Amino acid sequence: MAESVSTKMDGPSVEYKGKKLRVAIIGCGGIAQTHLSIYKKMPEVEIVAGVDILRERLDVMRDKWGLPEEALFLDWKEMLKVIKPDAVDVCTPNGVHCAPVVDACNAGCHAIVEKPMAMNPAECQKMIDAAEKNKVKLSVGFQQRYRDVTKALIKARDEGVFGDILFVKVHAMRRRGIPNWGVFGQKDKQGGGPLIDIGVHMLEAAYEFMGCPKPVAASANVWTYMGNKPSTTISSWPGWDWKTYTVEDLAAGQIRFENGAILQIESSFATHVKDHDKQDWEAIGTKAGCNWSTGEIFTDFHDLMVNTQPVYIGNNDWETIFTRKLQNWVDGCLKGTELDASGYDGLAVQKMLDGIYRSAAAGHEVSID
Repeated sequence: MAESVSTKMDGPSVEYKGKKLRVAIIGCGGIAQTHLSIYKKMPEVEIVAGVDILRERLDVMRDKWGLPEEALFLDWKEMLKVIKPDAVDVCTPNGVHCAPVVDACNAGCHAIVEKPMAMNPAECQKMIDAAEKNKVKLSVGFQQRYRDVTKALIKARDEGVFGDILFVKVHAMRRRGIPNWGVFGQKDKQGGGPLIDIGVHMLEAAYEFMGCPKPVAASANVWTYMGNKPSTTISSWPGWDWKTYTVEDLAAGQIRFENGAILQIESSFATHVKDHDKQDWEAIGTKAGCNWSTGEIFTDFHDLMVNTQPVYIGNNDWETIFTRKLQNWVDGCLKGTELDASGYDGLAVQKMLDGIYRSAAAGHEVSID
């Protein structure tokens, strides 16, 4: 790590006197660009390399982010040997999460990987094992837990406002929202469709609110009936590649937990619902219930049924929550502080996703180990 490095930002140069975290980006596409815009404002971070299989994305790393040609690679293994970064940020498709993280950890690098953690629980465990063996930090890019409303509801839970959490209903529904870029419609590269792509966000935040009880069983089904056919329906994301579409349009499932609580989830890229894009969850406890998107709490007060609605639910823009999640990881790497979303958090969520897909394939309830 370098000492006392002057970092150019959007304003005047900032003299950062301390150890900088030398980060390599693996997968330089869309989500990586969001990460890079956040890192640019962190004087304690230095981006030292970019890895991608597409040359045009590496050109962006050179032309937009100022990396020299010798810091651009088509192969992460070569990059790890040549650059020897302190940490890697993995922003590849889901099917290429496990291998670069394991290789990076074995090279002594800290790692953060975008959600979902991997394709299945076995891959997640390999990543955890590599991180623990090499004593490096491993974080998963779950950002919805960093919203002010999520934190506020968790604080209320800790104060006993809700009593025992009995039931949670999770929604991640798009009416016509099949991505027309990337490989989101290809199961062999992503592991699934809307459930593993957008459902995972709401599932993770709701699970964190529940206090992370142990999941024991899943019952679910998935359906494909739109995405694998050409469409003339007017939508904001037209022209997806229906010929290579092998994921579900709609997933609906239920998770049963060891403490008796139930979580239901519905997630879609394309289905017939009223709202064009609904990302939300509601919870019911023995003392009160709540709605995540509004921050409302439903309870009893002085013999009256009362709904409390906050006037303001905080700063929930993407830049804020991405900054919080990346800062937590950076601080963990540099200062040894605790990670909010560790590999074990990623594994727990992956077990639920895996259970839903296994149940759909089997046609009956399956156990979750």
